[in-house]
Amino acid sequence: MRRATRRFAAIGWMVGLAQIGAAVPAAAQDLADTRRALYEGRYADVLRDTRSAESPAAVALRVRALLDTGEYDDAIRLLGGPAGPASSPAVERWLGEALMRVGRLDEAEAAFARAEAGGAPDALSARVRRAEILYLRGRTDDAFDLFDGFIDVYNSGRQLSADDLLAVATAVSYLGRRTPVLFQDALKAYDEAAAAAPGDPRPLVAIGDLFLAKYNGPEAHAAYRQVLATNGSHPDALLGEARTLEFDGAPGTLTLANDALDTNPNHVAARLFLARQQLRTEDYEQAREQVDEALAVNPSSLDALSMLAAVHYLEGDRAAYAAARDRALTLNPAWPDLFNTVAELAVDTRKYAEAVDLARQAVERDSLSWRGWGILGTNQLRIGLIETGQANLERAFAGDPYSVWLKNNLDLLDTFDQYRVIETPRFEIMLHASEADVLEPYVVAVAEEAFAALSERYGAVPPTPIRLELYPRSADFSVRTFGLVGLGALGVSFGSTLVMDSPSARERGAFNWQSTLWHEMAHAFHLGMSDHNVPRWFSEGLAVREQRVARPWWGHRVTPLWLQAWDSGQMPPVSQLNDAFVRPAFPEQVILAYLQGSLVFDWIETEWGIEAIRAFLTGYRDGRSTNELARDVLGLSTSALDDGFDRYVRDRFDREFASTTGGLAPTPLSRAAGQVGPGATDVESLRTQARQRPGDFDARLQLARALVREERFDEAENEAREALRLFPTYGGPNGPWHLLAAVHESRGESRQAADALRAAAALDESAVPVLMREAELRRELGDAEGERTALARAVEAWPYDVGPHERLAELHAAAGDTRAAVIERHAVVGLEPADMAEARYLLAVALRDDDRPDEARTQVLRALEIAPGYDAALELLLELRGGAR
Repeated sequence: MRRATRRFAAIGWMVGLAQIGAAVPAAAQDLADTRRALYEGRYADVLRDTRSAESPAAVALRVRALLDTGEYDDAIRLLGGPAGPASSPAVERWLGEALMRVGRLDEAEAAFARAEAGGAPDALSARVRRAEILYLRGRTDDAFDLFDGFIDVYNSGRQLSADDLLAVATAVSYLGRRTPVLFQDALKAYDEAAAAAPGDPRPLVAIGDLFLAKYNGPEAHAAYRQVLATNGSHPDALLGEARTLEFDGAPGTLTLANDALDTNPNHVAARLFLARQQLRTEDYEQAREQVDEALAVNPSSLDALSMLAAVHYLEGDRAAYAAARDRALTLNPAWPDLFNTVAELAVDTRKYAEAVDLARQAVERDSLSWRGWGILGTNQLRIGLIETGQANLERAFAGDPYSVWLKNNLDLLDTFDQYRVIETPRFEIMLHASEADVLEPYVVAVAEEAFAALSERYGAVPPTPIRLELYPRSADFSVRTFGLVGLGALGVSFGSTLVMDSPSARERGAFNWQSTLWHEMAHAFHLGMSDHNVPRWFSEGLAVREQRVARPWWGHRVTPLWLQAWDSGQMPPVSQLNDAFVRPAFPEQVILAYLQGSLVFDWIETEWGIEAIRAFLTGYRDGRSTNELARDVLGLSTSALDDGFDRYVRDRFDREFASTTGGLAPTPLSRAAGQVGPGATDVESLRTQARQRPGDFDARLQLARALVREERFDEAENEAREALRLFPTYGGPNGPWHLLAAVHESRGESRQAADALRAAAALDESAVPVLMREAELRRELGDAEGERTALARAVEAWPYDVGPHERLAELHAAAGDTRAAVIERHAVVGLEPADMAEARYLLAVALRDDDRPDEARTQVLRALEIAPGYDAALELLLELRGGAR
């Protein structure tokens, strides 16, 4: 396991700020209140107090307020007149800062040079900014010569101001790109700058940026939030926190970015952040508007030109992309981050192979672009180029050993020797050795079935072989997906590489891994047919639809929560459904969007057939939009598409809408069904509420549950049946069918109880305990076929208990399903029961019955290796050698 260079620690900077105060020189004491106002974001007060500023210190405070609020031209006018303050070297640095914000780099460089030559107090700040301009222009050797000098400055022992320390930290952070250990020194210098200027937001924002660049979200949050606790309108801290929330997949990013623009409407980075969000939802027009705003402020911004290139690339306008690319490369021919930016945005729209090509161009421009090497290696892994991808990640990590993202990926790759790869004509299946014997037959069977079924439905096949990886630890799956732990999904498709949790990654009955596998397989078809141009909402919704087509009990189904959200306007219409996936407005919105998307395809396939869905996929391949395809394939305008879906769901679920939303008291979206309200727990209170709201499914269900708990089964049956009438498709926990099963069992009505349990399980793809209880009842009833069906569904979701496999093998054999019996006997062997000799012998019998004598002979010999005197095994071996049956 890679125990890499220590990742960043906070180095006590938060404690340091609390303990260290900085004495304010007497000459500057009059500006203390103004400086405090600046730090707290009271910009109007700063501008009022410095209206007649003459001293360099006062001018600097005024300029900083103007820069924070985006008044760049006012700052330049203040500093730039021939008789103005800019004649003093002491403020030339601030003139350079303002000129840089608007892209006037030649003039900025000259101003910084004058500050240095004139011996300005902040000459170090001017020097580091001049070095940054050289870096932006591709003169990296000249830039690094200047950056190198800051190490000597720091080691000289001279007294350094907060601005000096910021300059040192900035220079050393650039040097860290060549000598990674210097990132620690940069962090230390930022820490010292924060201590030297308590309350100044700049060092803390820089610390947050440094941590975020290394994929350390918690430390980035801590830094940004400390700034925002004092100055809630600081634009850089607001944007940093927005970026960290995006990194965490949390809501609120757009609000924070727009708050940054409220403070500073000319904040280029905030504009580009919003453009990126628009690109993720394929709103190219609004993304372009944000980029245009950014370029209007700073026409020389390489980041803005990179984003412009990305807009054109994702739109499919290769000529415009080339023009924007060349415009950026004219400013800096060695600029790698244009290609890195476009590559990352290509990944956001699932164009992984294209991201590989773009990242390769980045590292060709700059072999020290560790970001580029990381993007290249990660996306090579995503398209199945494991060895090449690992080599490039190793190279990236050698250059950037503090990146949590890179380290996690490489640590995971170090475990790949613990996995077994099973190859078939269509698949490469990677299973952990500890569970491969159990899972292999099931994975192969469901993967092959999905491939055949989906090929028939779509009339096309994705590129093969399809690589399928199952991880017994959710953290490993999460790292494989995006480099960090914490991903809440169950599976991800990169096209013809599918990765997911294995069933052991979650608790028993937590999810149905076969259903998830089918979902991800569907994505392989959608991405292949559309050339990776399908919108996320379309592919996700269609994949859930495919789950239900494959098995009626698989996939999401309508819930009271979705009905309430839809009815109250908290779910977007079809034409804007991507928004719910990319920037959810509330925590549950993403999972509700999966359900909603699947209902869209229920509607489309019912009304227009599977051919319409195929036409959408090929239309996306050809670069057409959803609105165009809705018009040409379905004959619907955007508004008609949205209105038509609304009518469809209201007609289809009219009873369910009425029982959860129609005319009832509003129910908070955060409350699950079955929780009537605070204080209503006893039967009589619940009965009163149910009588007051007789058409309320939630109230009737809660009353039925309470009656079952008190064993008042006759009354419970009436309430459960009424709840079932109101919401017949409810598949949540402890629903009406579960309660009716309890009622029937209390009366000894085993068959009715078993039927109720089967009905409950038909609404829940992961109902393992329910299915096991049904199997017990069926066995007591002598219903072998019913027992076989229930057990087959139970082991589908949870394959790790020996007993169900043994019983299921017997039932399959008795029913003449020899192939299924073999699979179950393989699973028994894989689970290593106490009597392995018997397990292998029974597997041999099943193989013999399935007309696979050679494999049967192998298994019986292995049984005899364990128990040489095993009579039944010896007889079977003689039979197999004699060719008799």
